[in-house]
Amino acid sequence: MAADVRGAESSVDVNRINGDRSTKEFQDVDRAAQAGHDVVDNIDTDDHTATVIDLRTAEPIVEIDRPVLQGLAVAPRFQLGLKRATDIVVAATALVLLAPLFTAVALAIKLTSRGPVFFKQPRVGKNGEMFDFVKFRSMRTTAVYEKPKLQELNEKDGPIFKIRNDPRITKVGKVIRKLSIDELPQLAHVLSGKMSLVGPRPHLPEEVAAYDQRAHRRLTVKPGITCIWQVSGRADLDFETWIDLDLEYIDTWSSGLDAKILVKTVPAVLSGKGAY
Repeated sequence: MAADVRGAESSVDVNRINGDRSTKEFQDVDRAAQAGHDVVDNIDTDDHTATVIDLRTAEPIVEIDRPVLQGLAVAPRFQLGLKRATDIVVAATALVLLAPLFTAVALAIKLTSRGPVFFKQPRVGKNGEMFDFVKFRSMRTTAVYEKPKLQELNEKDGPIFKIRNDPRITKVGKVIRKLSIDELPQLAHVLSGKMSLVGPRPHLPEEVAAYDQRAHRRLTVKPGITCIWQVSGRADLDFETWIDLDLEYIDTWSSGLDAKILVKTVPAVLSGKGAY
């Protein structure tokens, strides 16, 4: 008996069907049949016996949705090189010019609250790579341990945690957070290559763990100090809008867009709108 190959060409000799099927083979055929596939028959070749299954009459079992990368995620090397060169020049210059401000902020933090000047925690960068994220400390040293007790006060949707009048913030912290001065140490991350001047803001590991597949596209590029939503409402926007704007940035990226965002960041920071 020849196997029915439904018109498909085959180089396998289908004139010899192996009648001595093992229990496992019968189980394999039975499972395939229960899954809705048409089981044609076992074909005995010179080397082995293979069960032929016609998949054309069954519904797909698994659908794989691969994101289509575009914009910054697949930008030409010379454009990425230009972005990197801009990051290095601007970050290095800013670190030198802002050195007096860094000193003043460090003294203010040290003299008004116990604990270190800088706050460090793990964040997720490009391609899921973890790095130690540093900023000026604006909260009490016990802030991380107090967070679970404040969950019911969270004002953000999605995996993000933010409270407009967070009781953990110090007096100096209120000022430097309002003007985003607490973020300035991240210029060192830009210089090292962990971050860029412009890009999606880096999130905590537990926040990334709650991403859906769409939000994971944020991780195809380096995180940044500023981004589109930072100049479009900041924390006043909901989480889905953050994601929408981050993906818009990635998909429509250009050097000109980076320049526009950097220019708009200055008045956005000085206004203090949405910063808390």
